[in-house]
Amino acid sequence: MEINEPAVAYGKQKYTIEEYLEMEAAATEKHEYYQGEIFAMSGPKFQHVKVCMNLSYRLSAKLSGKPCQPLNNDMRVHIEKNTLFTYPDISIVCDDPLFLNDDEWNLLNPTVIFEVLSPSTKNYDRGEKFRLYRDIPTLKEYVLVDPEAILIEAYAINKQNLWELKEYKNIDETLQLNSIGVSLELKEIYERTKVAETLNH
Repeated sequence: MEINEPAVAYGKQKYTIEEYLEMEAAATEKHEYYQGEIFAMSGPKFQHVKVCMNLSYRLSAKLSGKPCQPLNNDMRVHIEKNTLFTYPDISIVCDDPLFLNDDEWNLLNPTVIFEVLSPSTKNYDRGEKFRLYRDIPTLKEYVLVDPEAILIEAYAINKQNLWELKEYKNIDETLQLNSIGVSLELKEIYERTKVAETLNH
């Protein structure tokens, strides 16, 4: 999702979490919340949507009947330690999902998060947002997918409890998601996208 300037149309600069949740319940567009500020999110482009659909479809099939399940960007994630409310492109939750105040609106315990990059958000997703995501106690893997190039940046917690990066830049490679026991071919992730079609010509 693309992040714009804080939604100053609401009139004041700082909001409580309760105010944000009340406004978001009535809003027709999605907004992020961080430390009192509210940020509008605009719709993604076709290639972004296509990669998200490919990921959702493949992950749903591979996780069918298993304890983990993928959720799309309608599922809001809340990080209690730093106040962030956000809508990851895909979240994977294992076992029983936990929610803020049991509300079933605000997921607290994703194991894997995918963000599909946009030109206006890629620096945020790689930097500040990843820093905020690391405050999620259950998070084991964070995957960034570039829809405009064959490039996947997969971060995973290693045995020393440190985040380790592995990059995938070849369409013939396979993304390994060890925390959920799933592998995805990059051909599957980029199926029928502009970058994949370019390679076929």
